[in-house]
Amino acid sequence: MTVAAAGVRIIRPRALLKTKIRIITLLILSLLPAFAQRERQDSVIVSLITCAPGAEVYELCGHEAVRVRGIGPEGFPVDSVWNYGTFDFQQPNFIYRFVKGETDYMLSSYPFAWFIPEYQAAGRRVVEQDLNLNRDEALRMLTMLREEARPENRVYRYNYVKDNCATRITTRLDEVLGAPATYPDSLRYGTFRNEMRAYHKDYPWYQFGIDLCLGSGIDYPVTSREEMFVPLEMERTTACALRPDGRPLVSATRTLNAGVADATLGPTPWYLTPLAAGWAFFALTCLFCALMWRKHTIWRWFFSLWYTILGLLGCLLTFLIFVSTHEATAPNLLYLWLNPLQLVIGAGVWIGRWRPAVTAMAICNSLLLTVLLIGWAWQGQSANPAFFPLMGATLISSATYAIITRKIS
Repeated sequence: MTVAAAGVRIIRPRALLKTKIRIITLLILSLLPAFAQRERQDSVIVSLITCAPGAEVYELCGHEAVRVRGIGPEGFPVDSVWNYGTFDFQQPNFIYRFVKGETDYMLSSYPFAWFIPEYQAAGRRVVEQDLNLNRDEALRMLTMLREEARPENRVYRYNYVKDNCATRITTRLDEVLGAPATYPDSLRYGTFRNEMRAYHKDYPWYQFGIDLCLGSGIDYPVTSREEMFVPLEMERTTACALRPDGRPLVSATRTLNAGVADATLGPTPWYLTPLAAGWAFFALTCLFCALMWRKHTIWRWFFSLWYTILGLLGCLLTFLIFVSTHEATAPNLLYLWLNPLQLVIGAGVWIGRWRPAVTAMAICNSLLLTVLLIGWAWQGQSANPAFFPLMGATLISSATYAIITRKIS
């Protein structure tokens, strides 16, 4: 009996090789799903979410957030938003701390499905920019956000132009990339104040208050990266930015909500602007002073009302300059005009024995405001246009008081 007849099959070397190849191929194919699943577990996309301006004053520059979506390292789907722009009005002494410069914001995380409806309801445009991050960088970003969102880490000291919902993201992105990204050198505004005015143009009284409270600390030349403190400028600049290795920072851009690009309340009528009010008060002051000059009398109610307002504003500037931690409140040249000493006139016009002090203060006002108005163009602090007619009204009324009081005496 031969071996073949006994039912044993003879395998030739060539057939054996084919069998091995077949077995290895089947083994590889069987392992592919496991490798694919592992790849999917590490697959997350990090993107920037830019929201158009809204109607509230804290929405005038828009909003920026981070979105993370895909399959997280735990193997579960994720689609979360990471928001550096949340704050709590219920915090103790919130208003006082805000004025003092101790405003605390926090990083909050929640499902993206909770984020987008607010902007859809308000009709505000929302744009998403996918960041060109590899798997390790994306996971590092997610890990960093998770750590920073922990209760003991999430609170930070907010700064309107240097540490806000947009600047925080660019800083974290630099940490993830290992080096700063390269942003195009395309200045549009030149200073923080100019950029604020561009975005606050329809809210002139709000900008009037900013120009009143903030001194030359927002008037120095800035870079295009510093202009990115406004989310819309961040969206525009990031679209052309490059990673440290030279590749584009943004891999894809899409519109998530095709709302309006500007959902503010619209322009303020010119006759309701601070500039119109300033010139109207200047004209009224000139009329009052002419009547007082003609009658050789002092309308104490007028001086008391106006100079009390100036003195109270001076108290506010005193707090902002000497107590507040806001770095942009000092120096402020307006303090030569708006200071607590104006209360000497506001109260002194009703007290006879204060007349010499009131007259001396009126003379000082006249001299200081003359120098201030003439020399303003040769210094670095930018002023709201409405300040000049108001300073002119103060100059004319002070000079009128000093001259008429001397004639009466």
